[in-house]
Amino acid sequence: MAEKKDNLIVKLDELEGRFIEIEKQLSDPQIASTPARLVSLSKEQGKLRDIVGKYRQYKKMGAQIDEAHAILADAGADADFKSLAQAEAEELATKREKLIEEIKDTLVMGDDASVGSIIMEIRGGTGGEEAALFARDLYSMYTRYAEKRRWKVEVLEFSEAERGGLKEVIFSIKGEGVWSALGYEGGTHRVQRVPETEAQGRVHTSAATVAVLPEPEEVEIDIKPDDVIEYVSRAGGPGGQNVNKVSSAIRLEHVPTGITVNMRDERSQVKNRQKAWRVLRSRLYEHFQRQKDAQRTAARKSMVGSGDRSEKIRTYNFPQNRVTDHRINFSIYSLEKFIMGEMDEMVAALQEHDRQERVRNL
Repeated sequence: MAEKKDNLIVKLDELEGRFIEIEKQLSDPQIASTPARLVSLSKEQGKLRDIVGKYRQYKKMGAQIDEAHAILADAGADADFKSLAQAEAEELATKREKLIEEIKDTLVMGDDASVGSIIMEIRGGTGGEEAALFARDLYSMYTRYAEKRRWKVEVLEFSEAERGGLKEVIFSIKGEGVWSALGYEGGTHRVQRVPETEAQGRVHTSAATVAVLPEPEEVEIDIKPDDVIEYVSRAGGPGGQNVNKVSSAIRLEHVPTGITVNMRDERSQVKNRQKAWRVLRSRLYEHFQRQKDAQRTAARKSMVGSGDRSEKIRTYNFPQNRVTDHRINFSIYSLEKFIMGEMDEMVAALQEHDRQERVRNL
């Protein structure tokens, strides 16, 4: 345990050193005249400020504990004075231990908390019409949860199926803590229930896939315009019809990675282009982040796989009124409330499990 704490202190010393270095750079007139560099350093400083402040408080408490111990070791010190020093040392030690746990939490979860915008993609998987209806239910569940948290939801792509189901929906959610709350939702979600179209009352199993991508700000990823090919076409509607008579659909292809984005939701070419670039930027960010930190990506999400019923991170069992997350073997027996957006208990359980895993690997 002592070795782990020592390693943690070494890490915190490095972060404090970096914080001091940034302070010096921000006072440099040459950097102050470079907006992009200034913004980058200010953001890095902002991310470090909380943890460095707590670490400095931790060190101050350590110095105060040492002073109390020096009094206790002084043979000539007054007995009442020693008694006060003993009580102070014990109280400070308790507070210091609590503070180091807070520092660990900030260290392992801080990056997630700083991501204030995500893009979610939901698609019907195995199960045909019922899978599309389940995709619709998941979309409603996440938007209701977002509304309860007062986050902003914006639909980027919306493709309906028959009977009100969804073939696909892509939407963004913006708000404080959105990635740390919903970053665990990526994967195959399985539902067991009697479908609306089932006359015999038999329980069917179907699935939908969810992808969750952190949406970066433009300054966080640099895409060279020459690396992106844009294709413009008419937005085709059902049955081969044209939604409009002008070329408004946009397809972007990032040549180095082969990542493509299609956007035909809006009648306006300009709006489709803006939305396409947002989705492309987010997918590229995820692509490069995955390369940079494969371990974190694997830990945070197995993502959608094939969308088969056997590939599941969570099961929604309506006959038993139960929702179970298989990654942490955690069940909630109030599925009706959960599907209406009451997700806090599940989110908290996933966050705590992830926090414990990250602290162990710190």
